[in-house]
Amino acid sequence: MSSIREEMPLMARHEGEWSGSYTLVDNEGKILDKYTSHLSCLFREDETYPYYQINRYQWPSGKQEEHHFPGRYENKNVWFDTERLTGQAWEVDNATVIFLFTFKTIPGQYLYETIFLSPCNNYRFRTWHWFKNHQVYQRTLVQEERMR
Repeated sequence: MSSIREEMPLMARHEGEWSGSYTLVDNEGKILDKYTSHLSCLFREDETYPYYQINRYQWPSGKQEEHHFPGRYENKNVWFDTERLTGQAWEVDNATVIFLFTFKTIPGQYLYETIFLSPCNNYRFRTWHWFKNHQVYQRTLVQEERMR
């Protein structure tokens, strides 16, 4: 547990509860979907999965989803392999994390997520770039605030 906090200090700064909104847009900027979120980023005393994230989403229609993402730590990367996705996250600098992943239900496609954390640790700004045939075809824009 201590090595993930020591070797990935930016990831450790993400620990806590986050609320925000997701907006999915096509390449022309047309909104395809919009919903709110509550994410929990947890560091646990678990040698197998020291990082654990819970994502909760809610749409204006009342639809809700909850997904759990246990993460393994190895070589300054957090690795995910769940029923929903596979991927890895790594720090780029003292403000940016990159997360490369694929949804298991969407073969032949992959996503790069860039996560920016503010210096005060209270705001996150994220973009997902969705690739098909190595071309971006849509983006997800996420704006979050730490819950107090």
